[in-house]
Amino acid sequence: MTDDARTGRPDEPGEVTLDAAASLRLIREQQERARAATEPDGRALYAAWGAAWLVGYLCLWSSSRRTADGAAGASGQPEPWAFAVFGGAILAAVAFTIVHTVTRTAGTRGASARTGALYGWAWFLGFLAIAFIQGGLARAGASPEVMGLASNATACLVVGLLYLAGGMVFGETRLYVLGVWILLVAAVASFVGIPLTYLVMALAGGGGFLLLAALEQVLRSRRRRAGRAAAPSVVAGEGPSRA
Repeated sequence: MTDDARTGRPDEPGEVTLDAAASLRLIREQQERARAATEPDGRALYAAWGAAWLVGYLCLWSSSRRTADGAAGASGQPEPWAFAVFGGAILAAVAFTIVHTVTRTAGTRGASARTGALYGWAWFLGFLAIAFIQGGLARAGASPEVMGLASNATACLVVGLLYLAGGMVFGETRLYVLGVWILLVAAVASFVGIPLTYLVMALAGGGGFLLLAALEQVLRSRRRRAGRAAAPSVVAGEGPSRA
């Protein structure tokens, strides 16, 4: 009598044998997929903000250099078109962050869904507050240079602190590190003065976002390759044994 006959299972060529370790790997992979599908994708957020800061701040820097050279005056302040491009880029990044975060967490329930929604709307509220702060500074008679530095500093403060919060909420160390980096870049940019402020923000700020997006993609690719390499092997049945 064969071993399969004694156990009540028929011999089947190509039968898949899974050990306990392989089963645990499958469970972990399923959990990782579920988590990735219901949490914000760092690559998308980093890329959106990196592009917004790189393009927006480079426009401000280029425009302010032109005015400093006398093309449109000697104030060294960006021209209106540069502010329009910068504002549009930032608004696009904020809208993308809100939509992406709320959409990704829409399939979850309970505390996770509530946390994701609150985090997404925190971006909108933070930048809404900045708009009112800038309006108050303008009414108080702040100079254009003070307005430019304050606008940049408050925006970076909101972004940096929200990334710190996101790192804690979602357990993402890289997100937390990015928040620290943005705060440091904003501090340095505030001291170098306009127009160098905008160049520092474009290269160190926007470039930092894009670098982290690329790093995140590399790490995810490595994890996928490691998962495929560790996938449980398929052991074909050897046919019925003879008693």
